[in-house]
Amino acid sequence: MIRIGSRGSQLALWQANHIAGALRAQGHEVAIEIIRTTGDRLQEVTFAQVGTKGMFTKEIEEALIEGRIDLAVHSLKDLPTELAPDFAIAAIPERADPRDAFVSVEYASFFELPAEAKVGSSSPRRQTQLRALRPDLKYIEFRGNVDTRLRKLGEGQAQAIILAASGLDRLGRTEWIRQRFDADHLCPAAGQGALAIEIRADDTATREAIHFLDHPDTRFAVTAERAALSALGGGCQVPIGIYCRREGEAFRINGVVASLEGEDRVAATTTGTDPEHLGREIAAVLLKNGAESILFAGRE
Repeated sequence: MIRIGSRGSQLALWQANHIAGALRAQGHEVAIEIIRTTGDRLQEVTFAQVGTKGMFTKEIEEALIEGRIDLAVHSLKDLPTELAPDFAIAAIPERADPRDAFVSVEYASFFELPAEAKVGSSSPRRQTQLRALRPDLKYIEFRGNVDTRLRKLGEGQAQAIILAASGLDRLGRTEWIRQRFDADHLCPAAGQGALAIEIRADDTATREAIHFLDHPDTRFAVTAERAALSALGGGCQVPIGIYCRREGEAFRINGVVASLEGEDRVAATTTGTDPEHLGREIAAVLLKNGAESILFAGRE
């Protein structure tokens, strides 16, 4: 029996059941245990008020280390860039669409929104990059699971919201998507669209059981992205976009750091064949080109 720990949101359960189905197809018995995290309890509190480090993973990792579950399925971007030595990311399945999606009832694209329209997002990364494109819009805090955010949109609390395309794809809610942002216009978050299967570092049996789920190109890309994020000292609340993908025999990585008001923006791109080096390299270029002052200002 392999026991999977998961948050209780509709998207988290889709992810857990997706992995459970793959394991059952390999002949394993699987059970899913729902675990309520700090982030789930604080749905109406802004990320800026509570911080985000471990808020979606702490209680799940506690269950893992206590042996109540054997693995956890996370949205990779929820995981801190540095894991405790007790844990390991044993498998990273093939990535879904990493882009951000423009969601609206009335408007067909982000650029068709009228001036002063409200755009809902809880992500400083999204807000800062979009503010650079459309400073005439009002960007408002918008938390909750996918269904909650769609409900708020339907109630008219905003004219549009920005969500990860992968979540809407996985839940079959693509009818809400009006536009998928080009990654050059809105650089995704490190790890966006990817899942991480976390285990106890010394659990070789579970590691071997889920090895078939690991996707080498996805692991390379997100390893580079997380290395860049770590080198920049970033997390969910720092306006950093990092996106890596294969191009021929090498991988290309793009990075964007923008100020909270969108006035200052530093972007860079480079290619390479070693994920950790590639991540550190893009971070070094961004810092050299002015990202350090933007990030320092954001932490004051």
